[in-house]
Amino acid sequence: MRASAETVTTTNEDGTITIPADLLDELGIHAGDRVAVGRDGDTIRLRRPGSVALRTAGAFRDAVPDPPLTLAEEREAFERAVAEEVSETPQDHW
Repeated sequence: MRASAETVTTTNEDGTITIPADLLDELGIHAGDRVAVGRDGDTIRLRRPGSVALRTAGAFRDAVPDPPLTLAEEREAFERAVAEEVSETPQDHW
């Protein structure tokens, strides 16, 4: 995505900000479309919301062992992790 030249706009009494039409066109945003608005420091971000599934697809790809664990290996890893956590928990927290 390329950066565009900065444009100065004005808010109205209701706090509405007019986004220049060329920016909306570049982003494919049309009248009636939903947009996600967020703040990053002193910057306001706009983006097309899309689906959570599409935005996060593949986020854990590197966390899955290759090849994947069998059910027995998964259970063994879980039991080992629980046992380690229990052994590290002070007795007075039970």
